[in-house]
Amino acid sequence: MDNRPSPSGSSGGRAGRGPGKGKSVNGLSKGIRKVEVALRWDPSPAGQPPADLDVVAGTYVADDPYGDPSYVVHYDSRSPDGTIYLNRDSQDGKGFGFDEVMMLELERLDARYARVVVGVAIQQRTEDRTFGDVANPGLRIREGYTELATDDFSGVLGATAATVAEFVRDETGAWEFRAGVHGFEGDPATFAAAMGAARRP
Repeated sequence: MDNRPSPSGSSGGRAGRGPGKGKSVNGLSKGIRKVEVALRWDPSPAGQPPADLDVVAGTYVADDPYGDPSYVVHYDSRSPDGTIYLNRDSQDGKGFGFDEVMMLELERLDARYARVVVGVAIQQRTEDRTFGDVANPGLRIREGYTELATDDFSGVLGATAATVAEFVRDETGAWEFRAGVHGFEGDPATFAAAMGAARRP
């Protein structure tokens, strides 16, 4: 039975930010339609509790793009209209290739949504765990066969969670991708509520 806490609750704190070791396509890419956010990590060494990382996405309406999320998508919750969803989930990093995969069909999102923020949260169970405690974490963001960004979280090793992508509608209604990994401290619940306040212009 999955007893992970649901990522919703009060706001948490920022842990810092860093570029990490990765790459992005000019840091900004316009006209995004459908995106795959994929996360991988290695299983914990024998005798240690499993590491469990979760991809989380929050949607924000045009009237309040940096306020509370309209809804949050995570390991046990799809978006109401089915446009954002996990199609792969792992609790221990023992899968082949990428362990968690989230799909975002931005072209199908209702016009009232102006911003989507994607993050990665580390479940905190028996002990506090940061990205520095996770074996070989890696991130890939792509649209079709085009790789938009990769990262290894080395810029946020002391964080327990991080925002990893931001998608914002421009004046024409097209979605822009803004790359960057920004670290936070706190549990998954507080992160999910606070992640939208990051990267305010």
